[in-house]
Amino acid sequence: MKFIARNKKAFFDFAILEKFEAGIVLKGSEVVALRQGRANLKDSFVRIIKGELFLLNAHISYLSTTNTYYRHEERAARKLLMHKKEIERLFGKVSQQGLTIVALDLYFNKKNKVKATIALAKGKTLHDKRELLKKKQSDLEAKMALKNYK
Repeated sequence: MKFIARNKKAFFDFAILEKFEAGIVLKGSEVVALRQGRANLKDSFVRIIKGELFLLNAHISYLSTTNTYYRHEERAARKLLMHKKEIERLFGKVSQQGLTIVALDLYFNKKNKVKATIALAKGKTLHDKRELLKKKQSDLEAKMALKNYK
């Protein structure tokens, strides 16, 4: 599995409850750009529109060698492929429990197909984020103290 892009901000802003794997519909020029690692999932999210999953606000830049006629839109909505039952289950949880669907990463699987890992997530409060930063800082200080002690 070769990772193309990761959404590190999602792990900071959301508490991840459940992960799913989804295929993604791409054009040829987008796949070539992904092979070069030209993707950014920083502000991306997933919406269910008319019973279908769409990855919105994901940035896949085009290559400079691509002909202008074949260039894709960089922030286009990209359709995600999942089973209908899984989509309905996600829709139920999002609508009833107020959860969000977030894209975590893009990667090539063993068959060289582009896949997306999406997750059901619940937004963290400012207090939770501060607490997480304090915990990371104290862990780092403890590691440094052990390193200096030896």
